[in-house]
Amino acid sequence: MPPLPTPRPPGFSRRTLLAASAAGLAVLATGCSSPPADEREQVTSAQADGLAAQVAVQQTLVDAFTAAGTADPALAAEVSVLADQAADQLRRLRAAAPGSTASAASSAGAPPAAPETRTWLRDQVAAAATSHAAACLDQSGARAALLGSIAAGLRGQEARLA
Repeated sequence: MPPLPTPRPPGFSRRTLLAASAAGLAVLATGCSSPPADEREQVTSAQADGLAAQVAVQQTLVDAFTAAGTADPALAAEVSVLADQAADQLRRLRAAAPGSTASAASSAGAPPAAPETRTWLRDQVAAAATSHAAACLDQSGARAALLGSIAAGLRGQEARLA
């Protein structure tokens, strides 16, 4: 009687395993790829317009800090750090929205005399925070993160002014 061939271990042959591994690797590579960063970060005209509008909102807030400081010099000294933060936020927004220009006229209006100046300024900060938070939803990527971050920072300023 001739000897029996050595039985193969149960499972796949080496060739089947290699073919399946190659196919799985191809599927994995295709499924895990993402569009280049340039495609994800392209700004639509609506997003550009929305971001430019937020630059104007932030400019109005910076102008409100200046006006409040003029109306109440004691408040100006107290909130100088907050005013500097608002100005820095404006610089960052302008950098994210090249080509946007500040509006010539501020829509904040004139603040009331002290002691109501603080409440007026807090209302201006709250309005800007709300505007930035709402606009954040229409942006994507870094622009959305920037607007969300500024909105959160302004909510902190609003609490400090309370």
